[in-house]
Amino acid sequence: MIKKSILLLAVMGIFISSCSVSKSARDQRNLLSGTWNLDNVHYENNSGNFKSVIFNDAEDICFEDSEWFFRDNNSTGRYTIKQGSLCQGGDRFFRWSVVEPSQNYSSQLQFKFIDDKRKDISGGYGYRLNIVSLTPQNMTLKSNVSVNGQPVTIVYEFSKK
Repeated sequence: MIKKSILLLAVMGIFISSCSVSKSARDQRNLLSGTWNLDNVHYENNSGNFKSVIFNDAEDICFEDSEWFFRDNNSTGRYTIKQGSLCQGGDRFFRWSVVEPSQNYSSQLQFKFIDDKRKDISGGYGYRLNIVSLTPQNMTLKSNVSVNGQPVTIVYEFSKK
């Protein structure tokens, strides 16, 4: 009986550790938790003026000065866009996580849209942004896109509220 209990505990320990998040990802989740202001959205790796619709939601200008909230205990969050002549204001809810790719890439913030009852509304489709830097006060995320076949990087600069 004792041998079976020990074996069961060992199997459960292996199972739990295989499903757990790495220490690095857990540390990043803790740093992300809270309220952030998206101070600036700009482009790099290409020349010219760009205007884009970000996350199939709103124009890039609408995201500047938007408020982002990350709750780490249930992996949900929201961002709020201010109402304006070009911007449909309001809250957008999402489920998020930190992913550590197996290759030599930086960690990524991934999220997908959910409704206010936490149900998926994106059909499983989501977004991944590279975490370039993350401190208790500032965060820089980047996403690579293509414009007319040429690479462009969108840079998102946040400050903690």
